[in-house]
Amino acid sequence: MGVRVRDGRGYASRGYSRDRVSAPASADRRCGRPITNVRCHRRRVWRTFHPDGRELRDVTIELAILGIVTLIVAIGLIPLARHLGLRTGLIDRPRTGELQRAPIARTGGYAIIGAFGVGAVLSLALIPREDPDERLRLVGFAIGLVIVLVVAIADDRLRLGPMPQLAGQIVAAVVPAGFGLLMFDLSVPWIGLVELPFTIALPVTIVWVVGMMNTVNWLDTMDGLAGGVAAIAALVLFARSIALGQASVAALPLCVAAACLGFLLFNFHPARVIMGSSGSWFLGYALAMLAIVGGAKVATALMVLGLPIIDTAIVIVQRVAAGRSPFKGGDSAHLVHKLAKRGWGVRQIVLVVYTACAIVGVFGLALSGPVKLVVFGLALVAVTALAVLVAFRVRSGRRESAANG
Repeated sequence: MGVRVRDGRGYASRGYSRDRVSAPASADRRCGRPITNVRCHRRRVWRTFHPDGRELRDVTIELAILGIVTLIVAIGLIPLARHLGLRTGLIDRPRTGELQRAPIARTGGYAIIGAFGVGAVLSLALIPREDPDERLRLVGFAIGLVIVLVVAIADDRLRLGPMPQLAGQIVAAVVPAGFGLLMFDLSVPWIGLVELPFTIALPVTIVWVVGMMNTVNWLDTMDGLAGGVAAIAALVLFARSIALGQASVAALPLCVAAACLGFLLFNFHPARVIMGSSGSWFLGYALAMLAIVGGAKVATALMVLGLPIIDTAIVIVQRVAAGRSPFKGGDSAHLVHKLAKRGWGVRQIVLVVYTACAIVGVFGLALSGPVKLVVFGLALVAVTALAVLVAFRVRSGRRESAANG
């Protein structure tokens, strides 16, 4: 999946495609086997940055500076955002079906957005973007981000209903489409690349962006869960962009990951602040759009967030089948809630989800084509089976303890 893009320094004109970076035939023949793809990506990365004089070392230094600055800014902004939430009454109180125990400021998302904004501006100074199409897409991304922020502020102040929230999310997905942020191409396993007309590309893009925003939002039910998974997804997108030789594109998911890591210092259990709607919507929007900006990363993002997406889909089906609104929570239907009921600790659950997403993400980087989807399916089955097995053992252990007690 992707869009027709060209890297800011003209790599497309030298034969670098969306899906892989060109290389001498002698090297590419060795890259056909999945087990060697990681090493081949390393060789491709060096060849990618070297031809125009910007060696990998220079790009690495720039990206390291960018990540460190964004992380420091996030760490500095989070306490200010927390103080703002406590003073203005933007506090999330425990509700039925949630694991939260005490009232807590829900303004951490504003600090995440602020840190990302600082990092994005700094990336413009550090990493050149000569491609006007890429700059235009970034303008569309920024406008959509402003829309997300406005709707999130309105939700924090007024507690918008599901329909106004959905309308705002759709607008945030449609406006960037006018700047070229559309999924014009769809990679279908065993078929190849299918080009989509605008009339189909637009609704597909809207579903992708809105779906990602709500997936991250519904994932934010436990301390450190949404922020950590988003950081992992952003790091995988960063690595994928580097493998494709897109340093300017890689800068933005790096900023997202750094901002999330700074936030996690205050959000990991027991949390002192949560991200709220502003943070979860921003992270979902950013991951969805950044997967489109550089092309060939939608499938990668889909793999990393596969477990949360499947969990969200199952919850929606269960609620609709029960005659309830799919947007109304309080039923403890998510996988993390079920694990918590079976005696799992918050940190234990979060780390298991982190591990599952990271493993699938690594497979997404190392593999390509139909093999990627096969491994993705097997990994999900294995993770689900492991979760069920452990939950069953925990439940059996509790029954034995009760019987012996």
